[in-house]
Amino acid sequence: MQENLLMIDTLWVLGCTAAVFFMQAGFCCLETGLVRAKNSINVAIKNLVDICVSTCVFWLVGFGIMFGASSAGLFGTSEFCFESLSASNSAFFLFQVVFCGTATTIVSGAVAERMRFSGYVLVAIVVSGLVYPVSGHWAWGGLMSGEASGWLERLGYIDFAGSSVVHAVGGAVALAAILIIGPRRGRFDGDAKLFHGHNLPVSALGVLILWVGWFGFNGGSTLAMNDQVPQIMINTGLGAAAGGVGTLAIVWLLTRRADIYAMQNGILAGLVSVTACCHVVGPGAAILIGVIGGWIAAAGTQLLERLKLDDVVCAIPVHGIAGIWGVLAVALFGAPSEFAQDMTRWDQLLVQLTGAGAIVGWSFAVGFGSLWLINKFVPLRVTAEEERVGLNVSEHAASYELLDLLTEMETQRQSGDFTQPTTIVSETEVGQIAAQYNRVLDTVNHDRASLVEANHRMAEAGNGVAAMHRELQDKVVELEEFNNCAVGRELRMIELKREVNELAGQLGRETPYDVGSDDEFCSTATVGVESHV
Repeated sequence: MQENLLMIDTLWVLGCTAAVFFMQAGFCCLETGLVRAKNSINVAIKNLVDICVSTCVFWLVGFGIMFGASSAGLFGTSEFCFESLSASNSAFFLFQVVFCGTATTIVSGAVAERMRFSGYVLVAIVVSGLVYPVSGHWAWGGLMSGEASGWLERLGYIDFAGSSVVHAVGGAVALAAILIIGPRRGRFDGDAKLFHGHNLPVSALGVLILWVGWFGFNGGSTLAMNDQVPQIMINTGLGAAAGGVGTLAIVWLLTRRADIYAMQNGILAGLVSVTACCHVVGPGAAILIGVIGGWIAAAGTQLLERLKLDDVVCAIPVHGIAGIWGVLAVALFGAPSEFAQDMTRWDQLLVQLTGAGAIVGWSFAVGFGSLWLINKFVPLRVTAEEERVGLNVSEHAASYELLDLLTEMETQRQSGDFTQPTTIVSETEVGQIAAQYNRVLDTVNHDRASLVEANHRMAEAGNGVAAMHRELQDKVVELEEFNNCAVGRELRMIELKREVNELAGQLGRETPYDVGSDDEFCSTATVGVESHV
């Protein structure tokens, strides 16, 4: 009978392991949907590589540091390169592997769109091989052996499923990372400029997948199928729902619009907040904890904006700040019967504050120091040009339809040749844009051809007018020359008539010519000649 119960517990842990592993798909959808399209592939491959790296590193050293024989309650010294013939221990190992992967992948969303892939691989190694296992040993070191071994465990620190051990660790390292690599270019130039995600429906799907996985995250942390599981899962669902509704309500009240970013963050913050205490609170407390967690995350998001800290997916307020709130909520709302012996709420609150401060302080200090050192030898940030082009292309040579279209359009702009249509990828939104752009090109090219033809006709007409003008000028000149010759002959004839009249008078003869009318002609002709002059 006992063996059957142990097998049921093992099957439960394995099933929850699969659910928590599925959360990796949720993080992938959430983060790729919240970044710009030119960086989506980069974010996706980071989500793939961090679960691969964290699995290998955690098997190699992380599990031993976290759950091996304790050295002064600080870190483990055995169980490296884990191998066990026990089904329950093997299931426990797998469950802890996916928890490590969750803590590691939190960082990827915060540093998206500007961290080098090689640098992120090193970050994943540091988190899964050092930061997470050490702090995990402090709070959970005795989970496999059944005896408290970590120094926080011995103090009575309670973090049931990892509000601080998993989520605050990821949030603290994410804070260290964005301080070192800085914000995305243009993010805080002048007024804060929000870069909208390229696919919010996919990010919303990611939130829903995470919600489903969280039932395994919290429910599996019992490490057994017992009577606590149903209430834990109820509290998990209520915390998420209350966080989403509460955050949506407050943001809607303040901005007069329903904001999907705020609601997504509220749901996740509610889940993170209730994770530490879902086994020691009732449904009403879970709702209140989720609501407050969502509000705290919303306030934390605004604080980051004011401090000009660029967290792409709000990992720091959602996982870091809400994670701290979650462990404090254990003392504020948890049943005192679940506390260590003889501890009051105040005593438990001091222990929770100590534990949260130690875990966050350790994670931030080691994360910042490690990343600062890595950055000295392996630059963590891509160049300005690589960031402008997008990490899909600059890091992975992975193009996408929109970039191809923009590249073709830029080539046309630089060459000035708009005669060739752009490539159309059918049955896609980008293809529709390309088709409409080509229609615009057809209209522009048609109008341009019509304009060229009209200019040609105008040029031909202008050439004809110019020729007629030149011909007219030639005729006028010829007429003037002819007129001048005719007038000259007429004047000479009048002059000869006068000379004949004068000689006839001298001989006493009658003058043969009447030149009176000729005098009038001479006067008129002289004026005409002067006017031409």
